[in-house]
Amino acid sequence: MRSPTATVPRLAAVMTAVLGLLLPLLALVTPAHAAPTGFRVENGRLLEASGNDFVMRGVNHAHTWYPDRISSLAHIKAKGANTVRVVLSSGDRWTRNDTADVANVVGQCKQNRLICVLEVHDTTGYGEQSGAVTLSRAADYWISVQSALTGQEDYVIVNIGNEPYGNTNYANWTADTKAAVQKLRNAGFDHTIMVDAPNWGQDWAFTMRDNAASVFAADPDRNTVFSIHMYGVFDTAAEVGDYLDRFVAAKLPVVVGEFGHDHSDGNPDEDAILSVTQQLGLGYLGWSWSGNGGGVEYLDMVTNFDPNQLTSWGQRLFNGPNGIAATAKEAAVYSASGGDTTAPTAPGTPAASAVTSSSVTLSWSAATDANGVTGYDVVRIGGGAETVVATTTGTSATVTGLAPATSYTFAVYARDAAGNRSQRSGTVAVTTSSSGGSPAACGVVYKVTGQWPGGFQGEIVVRNTGTSAINGWTLRWTFPDSQRVTNLWGGTAAQEGAAVTVTSAPYTASIPAAGSVTLGFTASRGTANPSPTAFALNGAACTVG
Repeated sequence: MRSPTATVPRLAAVMTAVLGLLLPLLALVTPAHAAPTGFRVENGRLLEASGNDFVMRGVNHAHTWYPDRISSLAHIKAKGANTVRVVLSSGDRWTRNDTADVANVVGQCKQNRLICVLEVHDTTGYGEQSGAVTLSRAADYWISVQSALTGQEDYVIVNIGNEPYGNTNYANWTADTKAAVQKLRNAGFDHTIMVDAPNWGQDWAFTMRDNAASVFAADPDRNTVFSIHMYGVFDTAAEVGDYLDRFVAAKLPVVVGEFGHDHSDGNPDEDAILSVTQQLGLGYLGWSWSGNGGGVEYLDMVTNFDPNQLTSWGQRLFNGPNGIAATAKEAAVYSASGGDTTAPTAPGTPAASAVTSSSVTLSWSAATDANGVTGYDVVRIGGGAETVVATTTGTSATVTGLAPATSYTFAVYARDAAGNRSQRSGTVAVTTSSSGGSPAACGVVYKVTGQWPGGFQGEIVVRNTGTSAINGWTLRWTFPDSQRVTNLWGGTAAQEGAAVTVTSAPYTASIPAAGSVTLGFTASRGTANPSPTAFALNGAACTVG
């Protein structure tokens, strides 16, 4: 959400008339070769996989800034919504929502029988807003968390990037949007894709409106939905109606992805937005549930995330004429799936065996589910992304095609017949051997050498208890609380969540038989500071103490 700062231009009447004639001729429908596995677009309408027409009635929720407010999804559902648009971050401007968090959001949406529209907010106002990133960068983020989205096409719509241009260079929106859509399709995304308008989402220059047909045609699946954000630009019923009517006449799918009852750039006509979308059978998603700041706190629908404290805006949107309570219909997929929205329990942390220079066998304890677990996905974790490397119906799998003397981290997800996906298992660190042999044996001594409020200093002694020298090593452990390494000497540290990986420095790479090296580090901490209980050196579990 962000308002424009430029004066809204008005097109000449003759141009309006010409465009009104041309847009319907440019409209395209889903081609016969496209076979979306979940939501799909046909003749300008958004359909579920069953063929049921689906009209979004919901709100936006600022998850990336308030990750502890995940219970808001249940409250939003209780107010009658059938859809929630969830704010995520690629990590470029705010804290990155990793694969596990995205999977949890999707799981919570499904548990609460909501359709999830997931959006990356870091693109907001690109070209004008400092720090904003490109749609291509947003597409890279979606690819990095793809394993959390694969198989969720019935429940998830991917909104590539929020308001991807401000009021500078917005003519580039068309080419950039086509390229981002195609990037996701080439990566294997079968989801319905949503694209936001430029001009801070409000499209006052009509770039999206006038180029929507060509963008739709550039999607090989013909499965793209357009999202207009209606704030001060749309302050009359005529403007609201004219904009939306043109998409409907052209059989191009459109939703109002954001709107409010007031704004610093003008007073949007929320009554017109609600009545016109209801008349045309179009979706809308109000901004936003709670947590607004920067002078737009009036856009909160509830006070301090309390569902029992509806604001006047929340009362209007949920309970007023053409509002959510009066018009929302739950997605048919939740009835079609027998109502099973409960994910399996997480599988046990995998154990590694038979480690060679190119493969490893992983085994784990089974997950449970009331309707039965149908399979498991083994994922490789690295660089902030997860990649599915094996699928199986059993509780073990052999991962092949690995590089010699390379460190990997693996985890497992479970799935049930309804497509629900479990939370991720614990992770296991594995380092392949250089010649097919077993990793060296090791011992670790971990101790805290000093601490202060919010931080501490630690020392790790790594001992080679094997019979031959270690030349090059990777040490892994998982912190049991909220500790995070801030500096380390004796190696190079990387941390994802609680999992820490340290790669040897040149001067500590060699550990002779019966020899040792010492690492030092500083880290942040919470109130408690419990010590890790397990370490692995080159994939082999070390004795501790």
